[in-house]
Amino acid sequence: MKIEKAKINDVTQIHKLVNHFADRGEMLHRPLSELYENIRDYFVARDGDEVIACAALHVNWLDLAEIKAVAVAEDTQAQGAGGLLVEACLEEAGGLGIPTVFCLTYRPAFFERFGFRQVDLMELPRKVWGECQRCPKFPNCDEVALVLHLK
Repeated sequence: MKIEKAKINDVTQIHKLVNHFADRGEMLHRPLSELYENIRDYFVARDGDEVIACAALHVNWLDLAEIKAVAVAEDTQAQGAGGLLVEACLEEAGGLGIPTVFCLTYRPAFFERFGFRQVDLMELPRKVWGECQRCPKFPNCDEVALVLHLK
């Protein structure tokens, strides 16, 4: 398994992977146009030429970034790809000098392994709610907000 920044040719595989879980209500759908526009945010885990997992680090402001679109193909889960991708995102955030990273998830225990702590969604700045408007659950969000303050 290899972890690296996504390339433009990975977009269709990322799209299929993310939207598989979005169809089950586990994350937001990502249109192809959004993935192409934000390809620089994405990391992928590869098995040969196949993208088996993805995650994105999206910068929101000078002191805040979000880890989002963490998806691991079902037949490769529990092999460490998700954790390696989160670590890559956190390393990039630290390298950029971003002190705080957050995520919204249905799997808080996964992120708590990395030191994330649960917070009330209302503690996050309104700027982070941009994608929420296209969520079918808005405004009744049932995701868990977590924050990690990097050293």
